[in-house]
Amino acid sequence: MIPKTHKSRKSSRYSGERGTSLQILHSTMKWLHIEQIAAKLWDTYSALLSHQAMILAMNSSFVDPLIQFESQLSIIESTFKMLCSIPTLDTVKDMGKNEDDKEDLELLYRTIFNLFEDTLLMLVYKDLYKLQILKEMITWMNQESSFLQERAMTIISRVLSFASRKVKGYTSVDAPCLGVLAAELSLLCTHSDPSITQQASLGMYHLLCIAKCQNADTVKTANAKNERYMENSLPIPPAGIEYLPKILQQDKTKIAQNIGQALLPGLLTDFVWSLLIKIPLPNVTTAYEAAILLTLTLEYYAQKITMVSKIMDEIYKQLQENSSPSMKQVLLWLITLLTRTSPKKVIFHLMDYSVPANSTLILMWQAAGLESQVAPQVLKTILLILKGKPGEKHKIMVQRRRLSVDSVNMMPVAASQALSTLLPLKSYKKAVAQFFPQLLMALLLQQFYSSEVKLLTKNTVCYAQEALRTLLTCSGLQEVDSALKKKNCWSQFSQTLFHHHSVYLIAKTLSEHKFPQFPETLRYLYKLSVEDPRRSEDMVITIIFLTELLNNFFKDPFPEEFLSLFRNWVNDPNPAVCKLSLQKIATMAPVINETENVCNLLFSIIDAFFSKDNNVVIRALLTLRRLLIKLDKTTYSSLCSRIASSYYPLMDHSNAGIRSMAIRHFGELLQDMSHHTRVLNDLVIDSLVPLILFLEDTEKRVFQACMYTLEVCASSLHWFTTHLLSDEYYSYELVVLDICNNILVSHKQYITELLSDALGYLRSSRAYLRRASIILVGYFTKLSGHLLLKDEIEVISEAIDRELQDEDPVIVGLAKKTQAILQDITNRMTSSNIKQCFQRIFNTFYIKRLKPLYYYNLTCDLNISSMKDSEFNSKKADEEVENEDISE
Repeated sequence: MIPKTHKSRKSSRYSGERGTSLQILHSTMKWLHIEQIAAKLWDTYSALLSHQAMILAMNSSFVDPLIQFESQLSIIESTFKMLCSIPTLDTVKDMGKNEDDKEDLELLYRTIFNLFEDTLLMLVYKDLYKLQILKEMITWMNQESSFLQERAMTIISRVLSFASRKVKGYTSVDAPCLGVLAAELSLLCTHSDPSITQQASLGMYHLLCIAKCQNADTVKTANAKNERYMENSLPIPPAGIEYLPKILQQDKTKIAQNIGQALLPGLLTDFVWSLLIKIPLPNVTTAYEAAILLTLTLEYYAQKITMVSKIMDEIYKQLQENSSPSMKQVLLWLITLLTRTSPKKVIFHLMDYSVPANSTLILMWQAAGLESQVAPQVLKTILLILKGKPGEKHKIMVQRRRLSVDSVNMMPVAASQALSTLLPLKSYKKAVAQFFPQLLMALLLQQFYSSEVKLLTKNTVCYAQEALRTLLTCSGLQEVDSALKKKNCWSQFSQTLFHHHSVYLIAKTLSEHKFPQFPETLRYLYKLSVEDPRRSEDMVITIIFLTELLNNFFKDPFPEEFLSLFRNWVNDPNPAVCKLSLQKIATMAPVINETENVCNLLFSIIDAFFSKDNNVVIRALLTLRRLLIKLDKTTYSSLCSRIASSYYPLMDHSNAGIRSMAIRHFGELLQDMSHHTRVLNDLVIDSLVPLILFLEDTEKRVFQACMYTLEVCASSLHWFTTHLLSDEYYSYELVVLDICNNILVSHKQYITELLSDALGYLRSSRAYLRRASIILVGYFTKLSGHLLLKDEIEVISEAIDRELQDEDPVIVGLAKKTQAILQDITNRMTSSNIKQCFQRIFNTFYIKRLKPLYYYNLTCDLNISSMKDSEFNSKKADEEVENEDISE
């Protein structure tokens, strides 16, 4: 670019007029002598022409945009430094020997700056993204003398003015540097030099005009959301009214308000970040100005900030490094302002720091808890964090993690520690009262997990317990805390073995002191129970706590809505939950007849008989029995068939304790129903085969239970005599023989049904059952041979044939004798159906007494005299089984 003549200077530089070739030649010849007068100025001018050519060449190339920008920025920085090396205008004028020289030197001087400005204008004209160069210019400018600062600010404001005219009417503008550039200009708007302040405010005005064109709909929506946060702010110009540059000078409040209103969230976040990183700078004035602008911006527009975590990290870093008390107060106030509008983001981030918290982090917690209006949101967020289990593996691996164990979640520990800091704050008094039940249960659960946390953090402090005690103190329950301390609850709580007992103690102590939060706590526990807690352990603690509160505040029976919970918990997948609910239901035996839907309650207990956990089955048996003892006889009799049938599968249970208890409880049911003879017949028939077979059980308690139940059958129905059961020595075959002979006399119609049941036990995995069933099949076949058809005999024979291959030689011998009995019956059978019918009728009236067939165990020396004492102690037998099995 060639400098213009004096005549051309009088015309506007942006009028588009250019001198003719003759004029250019004339001016060139005229200025040749300037090179000799001001060589450095002329070299700068020549270099700028060369740099401009290179920059424009890159602008027209297909170079990668990032490389292009970095290369152009490097050239512009070099050019700017050249501008810094030239002397002031007054010094340049002094170089001239006469007025014409001085005029030409001034023209050249101004042309150099105009040339630099034109280069920037051409870059911005093609791509608004390159407004980023202006931000870099401000950085370079702050390192130079004041005369250049004023000139540079003039260029920056002119470029922004040009850009604002260019984008006028645009619905979208790609200028991501506006936030950073606004931060730099906002500091210059309060500069001590009025000329710089004037140019900076002008540049800010044009920048805000550009920002308004980014996305009108987005800005309108954002402003509508911000209205509720602007009650304490100064009036903001309505949409459509241009900003006045004058109001952007010196008045930091209006600067912050206008910037916050105009910039979109992403750009405003850049603005805030740029100011934040200036706070620790050595230049105290700049740091102070940045802190004020930053505070004012967040005061009104903190809700628009998007990168809260990044800002929090920087604040944490500066708090640790910055020793200035005043700046620390500013940084802590920034946290308060962020918490006011983004409590969830702030709290989640604060809980993500390492455990235990250091003094800096505790200060940040206190700052986050200063304002009472956001206390409920803060506690809700902490409660959400407390739903997690410390030490659990993260479902999603987080790349940035400060914890020593990268893949585990330690946020609940941090949340517990934070509560110890937040709960005592005066601003949290109402929120603590509002969320007392939720905090209480959440901390009880976290207390249980504390033992596992200690392994991960190598820390002996239980923050959940500290927070729990703080909660009691802050809720006016200091006496409860003292009472629990006297009961040694707090010292035992950290031990997993005593944890459930400690939960019980807390609930009991709260009840004893009639804590005023009982109604809302009960409602919350019910809600928690209905919604199904996250983990089975949560359910256990909930049941313990709820049960104790109900025991102390309600008389049995419980209200139906609570009783239905226990009824549902009986069949919970967690065995511990099942046992706890069954235990509570068992205590309701004295008032069972006052309970609503008693049938449903009993059926739910019966359903627990099918649990895979033996302890649950035993507890269900005990609970059912205790309820049946007190149950109304009318209701009892209507349900006895269903209840009795539930015992049958348990008689063959793999656990000996369950087998003996089921058989004994069945005998007690028969005794309870002794006056209902018709009902008893069917019940005894369905159970007689297992009662007989399990006399051979290897467990003495099962044998004793069978003897007891058979006695009840004999005394109630008089089907068979029991003198053999009273002998000093026991013989299985003689008992079977005695029962069969008595059944034949009075109840022959049941023989075939009993035979079918006995055949089923031939497939048992227990050898003693197979032996016993072969003997029973033999006797039943001998008794009912005249009632069986040839096809039925063949089925029985096939079943016995399989036992001939058994590994037990005793079973093989018994099977051979049974096959002989079957063969004898087959030989006496007639082929004529008519003759078979006459034979059956004849044998119906012909009663034959059986004699021993196998001579099996006839001299067994098992002493049963102890079982035939005056009474059978059923309660003692139950306690033995309960102590043996439930202790597991």
